[in-house]
Amino acid sequence: MASILSILASPYGAASRGATLAAQAAANLQAADPSLALVERDLSTLARSVIPSSYADAVLARQPSEHAAFDLSETLIREVEDAAFITIATPMHNYTVPASLKLWIDLVLRHSRSFAPVNGVKTGLLGDRPVLVVVTSGGAVTGKEAGQPDHLTGYLTDVLSTIGISDVRFIYLEGLVNPVQAGIAMAAGARAMLQDPVFAGRQGGESAMAHAVNG
Repeated sequence: MASILSILASPYGAASRGATLAAQAAANLQAADPSLALVERDLSTLARSVIPSSYADAVLARQPSEHAAFDLSETLIREVEDAAFITIATPMHNYTVPASLKLWIDLVLRHSRSFAPVNGVKTGLLGDRPVLVVVTSGGAVTGKEAGQPDHLTGYLTDVLSTIGISDVRFIYLEGLVNPVQAGIAMAAGARAMLQDPVFAGRQGGESAMAHAVNG
């Protein structure tokens, strides 16, 4: 059964503003295709995980996917493989992705499994699918008002491209430290999502936007 993979990288999990908007995108997709299952991957559950030396040894030795060191990596990769759509709700921490999302990346990008070199270039093996990335930040990170560098957007774009995913769009919820601006940002993010030809689903119009803003 095809699925929607919802990746939650905020320490607030499903309660984060980014997750609220991503959840509405998933609801829109399920309204268009009720057969889609929702698979939620809360990365806070990986908080105590690390990349052990046994994993590195298994990669270097080109061990098969069934090797015990790859158990968590295989689970995460298969979630991507099974997904027809992916949403990623992530804060920007210190100009880039938070540690939990970086760990997910390090476990999903695996030589000869999710990518392989072709003529010296890392080439994705997982296949393309639509991805919505909702980025939350306390201050402004895009446009003329940006007060800090953005090393998240380009990095995450390159990461997903490495495993074969190029159909990626970003929505930024900025200035969330200010309650008034937070409301403005959520409304703008909801409007942007409803203009997307994929993640708007069938639930267009004001009702879906209101749900995303107030949910």
